[in-house]
Amino acid sequence: MRHRRLGPLVGWSLGADGRRVGARMAAMKPRTGDGPLEVTKEGRGLVMRVPLEGGGRLVVELNADEAKSLEEALSHVTS
Repeated sequence: MRHRRLGPLVGWSLGADGRRVGARMAAMKPRTGDGPLEVTKEGRGLVMRVPLEGGGRLVVELNADEAKSLEEALSHVTS
């Protein structure tokens, strides 16, 4: 019989028989890759995800005016 590793207990409720039943979270899994730089439109804003050298991502939420200012600032230093 194999045992499954369960995540931490995040709460409980009463089951149909009146006993307490725990709700478990899935175990955290390491990310295999941080992926490319990406920008997505979410609601009225833009979300930019920048991969970092040491791992992980920097996530920045911008409005349209901030995105335009960023575009101008980057064009000055890259040309």
